[in-house]
Amino acid sequence: MVTFFDELVSYTAHVKPDNQALIYKQQSISYAQLSAQTTELAKGLFGLGLQRSERVAVFLPKLPVTVMSLFAITQANGTFVPVNSVLKALQVQHILNDCNVKILITSSDRLKALSSIVNQCPDLQHVVLIDKLPAQDDMATINAKVTLLTELPSQELEQTPRVENDMAAILYTSGSTGKPKGVVLSHRNLVCGAHSVSSYLLNHENDVILALLPISFDAGLSQITTAFFVGASCVLMDYFLAGDVVKTIEKHQVTGLTAVPPLWQQLMKAKWPDSATAQLRYFANTGGAMPQVTLAKIRETFNHAAPYLMYGLTEAFRSSYLPPDKVDERPGSMGKAIPNAEIMVINEDGNECAANEPGELVHRGPLVSLGYWNDAEKTAERFKPLPVKRNGLVLTEMAVWSGDTVKKDDSGYLYFVGRKDEMIKTSGYRVSPMEVEEACYQGAEEVAEAIACGVPNLELGQAIVLLIVIKDEHEITEKELLNKCKKSLPNFMHPKWQEIRSHLPRNPNGKVDRSKLSKEMKEKYSHE
Repeated sequence: MVTFFDELVSYTAHVKPDNQALIYKQQSISYAQLSAQTTELAKGLFGLGLQRSERVAVFLPKLPVTVMSLFAITQANGTFVPVNSVLKALQVQHILNDCNVKILITSSDRLKALSSIVNQCPDLQHVVLIDKLPAQDDMATINAKVTLLTELPSQELEQTPRVENDMAAILYTSGSTGKPKGVVLSHRNLVCGAHSVSSYLLNHENDVILALLPISFDAGLSQITTAFFVGASCVLMDYFLAGDVVKTIEKHQVTGLTAVPPLWQQLMKAKWPDSATAQLRYFANTGGAMPQVTLAKIRETFNHAAPYLMYGLTEAFRSSYLPPDKVDERPGSMGKAIPNAEIMVINEDGNECAANEPGELVHRGPLVSLGYWNDAEKTAERFKPLPVKRNGLVLTEMAVWSGDTVKKDDSGYLYFVGRKDEMIKTSGYRVSPMEVEEACYQGAEEVAEAIACGVPNLELGQAIVLLIVIKDEHEITEKELLNKCKKSLPNFMHPKWQEIRSHLPRNPNGKVDRSKLSKEMKEKYSHE
């Protein structure tokens, strides 16, 4: 029986030791091997003085050691913080400081890329490198102690009391106020999520699941946890070219594939031979609504595979899915609640909505996370008492309020209506306009004002438009400005369109009229 996150490896290694756990390029690792290596790394982290619930960040591409690190951290009673491998130094610095990271696991080249910020993280005591030590001169400029993973001071783990509601992970998601906020997940959240998702996807030990999405993304992490829950194989791959995905699926005879709409758009441009599609048992979509034309193309390409359309939010891991046999019957639907969850649609009066009445999606159950790291105000906004009273209960159950407006039809199937905030959903990521704007201010001193907004886009879901006002005493071209801003932004935050303007419209309070600009940009760019 699995209760804690790290037991997804250790328990499965006990009952199915020879099953393939991870496949990476030419490398294959069994559950027994993965468990043994994970325990050795856990001892090494414990030897560094890792205390209960202290945070360990993992800033690496999708490698076997990356996955191993997550499980080793919780085995040593720490909390893992997976950092998206495409983030730039400023975003990494915010995460490391926001949750007081004590240990960073990364590579020598990534540490070099972080050289400008690593000493601005006062809680960071240790940097563990997976490959080689930096040059001696570079070592001297780093305050934290730098150690090779292979040279960690191993110390036997101590069996300390823990419960399934203890903190296991912090996943960072962009917030409406600009800075990403850390969603705190318990062991229970992660294990229940793995159980629930694997049950409706009908996962089994003979499945081969391709982990294509970032591990820092809840759906990306779910590819690993669902595989491990049933003893299946997980193929690790960072996305580069669609043709490489085709070759990987064909080579390893992948049976399960999950992606976000922009990624599906790219994958459907590739040539898919029968040898790559015949064995695919299911495909799944998450991270935004799937355009019907894209869905039709995927179903035509993977004509033996069952389609699963899913909806989730990091604050509750997964929330709903549309069963394959309802895809034609309920076009555009988000489906119903996943197993072991209840989804309610609540109006502004706090009551459950009638059929086809728009309201906020509210999720209850064991997948509801523990809140936002060190942010009581934001937690109170999103995590509230269960809106439906349960007679006789003394303790109040907390539910997560999604911020998404949805409606239920007469049969209880959910349909997305819109978001209550100004978040941009692009390339499967939630991006705060303020996060893009702040990077512009920091990256280019010429910027007087910056406003970012999202417009509908077939390939990206939403594309980012950036409007800039330049300081009077400066001159700069749009191309020069864009290049400066890009240095501080990961690729998925790069604006697709940028305009330099003499001024921006204001509302009566003197603030930039974001709604007017957003409407104008949608009318101008949505058709492109």
